[in-house]
Amino acid sequence: MEYLLQVKIGALVGLLLLTLLFGFIPARVKWFRNTNGTETHRTVLSLISCFAGGVFLAACLLDIIPDYLSDVRDVLDAQKVETSFPLPEFIMAAGFFLVLIVERIVLNFREMRGSREERSPLMADNRNGHGHGHSHGAADLESSGHHVHVDFQAHSPFRSFMLFLSLSLHSVFEGLAIGLQSTDSKVLEICIAILVHKSIIVFSLSVKLVQSEVRPLWVAAYIGVFAVMSPLGIGIGISVVEAQLASGALIQAVLEGLAAGTFVYITFLEILPHELNSPGKQLLKVLFILLGFSVMAGLTFVG
Repeated sequence: MEYLLQVKIGALVGLLLLTLLFGFIPARVKWFRNTNGTETHRTVLSLISCFAGGVFLAACLLDIIPDYLSDVRDVLDAQKVETSFPLPEFIMAAGFFLVLIVERIVLNFREMRGSREERSPLMADNRNGHGHGHSHGAADLESSGHHVHVDFQAHSPFRSFMLFLSLSLHSVFEGLAIGLQSTDSKVLEICIAILVHKSIIVFSLSVKLVQSEVRPLWVAAYIGVFAVMSPLGIGIGISVVEAQLASGALIQAVLEGLAAGTFVYITFLEILPHELNSPGKQLLKVLFILLGFSVMAGLTFVG
């Protein structure tokens, strides 16, 4: 086996193990899963979440979108496609609206189901001696003018899944960049950058999954699949190099654009609003968002 291939396989194994390690810290440590802790505990968890929000914001603006725009323009130039229409941005917008439409359909279904469930059990519960409690709840519902008291804007399993999906797709492309390299020094350079970058990303993703109250088994599954994505990309890149294939660049660029649009939606409509709209420690939250952004920006600047 030639040395370059050995380096790529070493990068594959290293990425897999380190991602699993950092991903399972929030998932397995009980402190992160404790939702009934002290005020200090909740504040620290909120600040960690803000730091993660800054990390995702930087990943969105400084990594995923620039990578996608660069790749798609290279593909369009190679295909000799010239148009005044902003096609790369349109593909990204399609990813944004895809998540928006799917989420609204899911939430609309939950609202309809919640309304049906709310109408049916009230009389049955009254007969079981819980009339006072439910009557009070019904009065609250009437006075509020709403039928379903669910904070759909909080961390939701659906949005966490979309975050996981967009990050996983991006990880495949990161791994692909390693697998397609022709020199061992470039492989090591890119691999070290991705190792640091992905360790912070997977830790932040795990925190978000835990806060969304995703079941522990599913959190483990998400982290496991996410950890496999970069090695999968490396494997695909190695296969392309070995087989000397050049097709599929346009499909890759389109998928990158959809993933980027998904990530824009999750970052700006889920992660940041949830923390900034919750009361308390506003300036401290902004500081930790800036801190998370600065860490990722520094890593990007270093290379």
